[in-house]
Amino acid sequence: MDCCAPSNSTEVVKTECPTCGEKGKNVQLITLKSLLKASALEIIEPDNTYVFCSNPSCSIVYFNGNHSQSFVENDLKVPVYQKNQRADVPVCYCFDWTRERLLQVIDTDLKPADHIKAHVQAGRCGCEVNNPQGACCLGNVNAFVRGLK
Repeated sequence: MDCCAPSNSTEVVKTECPTCGEKGKNVQLITLKSLLKASALEIIEPDNTYVFCSNPSCSIVYFNGNHSQSFVENDLKVPVYQKNQRADVPVCYCFDWTRERLLQVIDTDLKPADHIKAHVQAGRCGCEVNNPQGACCLGNVNAFVRGLK
């Protein structure tokens, strides 16, 4: 399955974050299984729906639908682009396009989004297991690049 293509198998459920109140998007369980540290993975409740909170000022990364459980960035193996402003944090997790790397090529002919799209079309992306938001990063990459211009 193409991780950057719309999926009909998982219905997008919008739920409000118990901490900040913003609506989040549900993520597949495989995303949590891939990215949570062992200590957090040992307590997930596989029968629950989990939601990603993208609010940069909120400490919650994932929470479950009944608000009985949540996880913060320290519970993950990777930093979260939306929550962490460091230059070395990936904007594209599959192909390691960090903020720093994007800044280095912004004034060149290299188009990161084209590079990423080529890999996606070749079936090489794995956003559902690499990206904490569990979805394609192209929107994040394009927004970041637009913000630099």
